[in-house]
Amino acid sequence: MDSKYTHFFYDYLVSLGTTETVAKYLNMLALLIILIVVVSIIDYIIRKLLRGTFSQFAAKSKTKFDDILVANKAPRNIAHIIPLLIVIEYIPVVFIDFPTFENFIKKSLEVFAIVLILWIVRSILNTIKDYLKTLPRLKDKPIDSYIQVFMIFAWIAGFMSAIAVITDIPFLKFLTGLGAISAVILLIFKDTILGFVASIQVSINDMVRIGDWITFEKYGADGDVIEITLATVKVQNFDKTITTIPTYALISDSFKNWRGMSDSGGRRIKRALFIKQNTIKYLTDDEVEKLKKIQLITGYLDSRQDDIKANNRRNDINKELLINGRNLTNFGVFRKYIDSYLKAHSAINKDMMIMVRQLAPTTQGIPLEIYTFSSDKRWANYEYIMADVFDHLIAALPYFDLEIFELPSNTTFKDQL
Repeated sequence: MDSKYTHFFYDYLVSLGTTETVAKYLNMLALLIILIVVVSIIDYIIRKLLRGTFSQFAAKSKTKFDDILVANKAPRNIAHIIPLLIVIEYIPVVFIDFPTFENFIKKSLEVFAIVLILWIVRSILNTIKDYLKTLPRLKDKPIDSYIQVFMIFAWIAGFMSAIAVITDIPFLKFLTGLGAISAVILLIFKDTILGFVASIQVSINDMVRIGDWITFEKYGADGDVIEITLATVKVQNFDKTITTIPTYALISDSFKNWRGMSDSGGRRIKRALFIKQNTIKYLTDDEVEKLKKIQLITGYLDSRQDDIKANNRRNDINKELLINGRNLTNFGVFRKYIDSYLKAHSAINKDMMIMVRQLAPTTQGIPLEIYTFSSDKRWANYEYIMADVFDHLIAALPYFDLEIFELPSNTTFKDQL
């Protein structure tokens, strides 16, 4: 620019008798104020125009991407580019008499330009992240992890570029020098690298999705996954507390994912009744006739009793003692009753396994385990169904002359006295 304009205030002040040194400083200050005012006005106008244009376009557009772009302040950050370029262009004019200041301010502006680019990149990446989260097919994917990876690389590149600008070292030469401290960098970013690798493996192997119910005993987590990031996985427990788990723990430790149950047709019920061994007995004909009044097993008892009697007659079995030949037991009939009851229960999934099995005897009695699946997988409803089933079975035990084992209490001994 013509020195006539750059030294306008300097020449005027010198003509008024001001010393040259003071005139230089006042000239610089005046030019700086003018530049700041002009750039501020330009920045305001461009920002208003861009935001208004983007807002109008977003209102007319059918896609949500532009709305999210405005919400993440991308137009506002982009608007600062032109004013910044103007400042960088005219800084030499303002500090024409102060080359040391000019060099410092110019480097500061170049560093700010790098930061501004990072802001713009962050706004765009956050926009992409928020937009992808609105797509149904990507709602359960760890989008945050991938966006964080890009941002980490962007910040590293920006940090190295800033150092290269400040030290006047060419960028490629600066990158070459980083090889000497790569071990330190790997140590600093160890968790980030582990989290990045883990998040990729979790995504590729489909181990965890947002919304999955997981149980991770080591970290005390038992609830729904609400967020998967590069470093952590957030789980909202059923008591509404939040547990944070390192992402790499998902591939290094064992945890339980209940998604298979959620995607299946039912939720498993697996619980046992412990029957007193001394209450198990053979059934007499009179006792069998009495149990035939229970409608669920009437047909079974008729058929079974006829088969047993026919077999005993055919083999000339002496039935003076019940132990001889084939017999029905109250325990076996009760097992059949449970099986018939579960198959008739409206809340039990008939397409999945229904099994009543006797486990090995223990010091607390003989476990009679019920293994089946409820049709309703919601926790509260599942608990209600399971309680309803076992309420009925416990109440039905006396009809079969069976008892549940209980450890003796003080009242037990008082009753005996």
